[in-house]
Amino acid sequence: MLYFDGLNCSPFEWDVPDQRPALLKLREGGVGGFISTLAWYEGAVETMDKIVKWRWMAEDNSDLVALATTSDEIREIAASGRTAIVLGSQNISFLENRLGFVELFAEMGMRVGQLTYNIQSDIGGSCYEPTDSGLSRFGRAVVAEMNRCGMVVDLSHVGDRTSRDAIDASDAPVAITHANPYSLAPHARNKPDEVLDALKANHGILGLATYRNIVGEHTTPAAWADMVAWTVDRIGIDHVAVGTDFDQTGGERALTWMRQGRWAKERQYGAGSSNNPAPAAKLDWITGPQDFPHIEQALRDHGFSDDEVALIMGENWMRFFDRTTRS
Repeated sequence: MLYFDGLNCSPFEWDVPDQRPALLKLREGGVGGFISTLAWYEGAVETMDKIVKWRWMAEDNSDLVALATTSDEIREIAASGRTAIVLGSQNISFLENRLGFVELFAEMGMRVGQLTYNIQSDIGGSCYEPTDSGLSRFGRAVVAEMNRCGMVVDLSHVGDRTSRDAIDASDAPVAITHANPYSLAPHARNKPDEVLDALKANHGILGLATYRNIVGEHTTPAAWADMVAWTVDRIGIDHVAVGTDFDQTGGERALTWMRQGRWAKERQYGAGSSNNPAPAAKLDWITGPQDFPHIEQALRDHGFSDDEVALIMGENWMRFFDRTTRS
């Protein structure tokens, strides 16, 4: 069975220490592929630097990982006993207001772009903005260009109005790579029913997260599987997958950058709060990618069939990539 993770945000750059033990945990858990996070607030040159570093990392660890741009490449890499890495970014600040950069970054291998991160941008509103502006005129042009270039539109940290606008504007299926239903876990990061319904109509995909701050009360294997089942009932089995939001190697420094970048002087808490400022503790039953088989077991224990488990664990991502990406 192919395991695919819709989001692992670990900074696996070439010059980050202790990356190989973390990569080995991917293989220990049988993870055949994942979408990476190259950048959060970085500009064009910084993001290109990171693409170079990820390429060097993959070269130096070619026995464990390889970069992929299509589902066929993911399957081939996974079949070889390695983990496929799909390059993605949790913001598209690398465009720097230049529409033509979409194609350039797609040609460099970027296959997933989240429209906004934790703050308002020239694209649209973040999930944390008190008022969601909706998708801007530039944002509409960017979505169309991402569709043309085979770059997946990701709406994970995007505001609800901007998410609905982006779904309406997109000719291709979109992804919410790492979030949960707001109805079950009320949090700004999670998606209300109207966004989930629009995602279904768009033939998109939702990667359900195991990040403690956004799972609400669904912290045990059985409760998390209940959330999966609710989501399947709401939007259909073909639209539900896994997007853990694991951070294996980032630590406090990376967490601070994720939460506030260069845009804030005062401390920002992201998915945490002033009462919960520290990095979120892992769920007891899934502390990293080495525990991916526990997700499969939780689904089986809930009563999902073999075919349904295979879809949720990875096949839905492969079908999604078939419809959205190109080499």
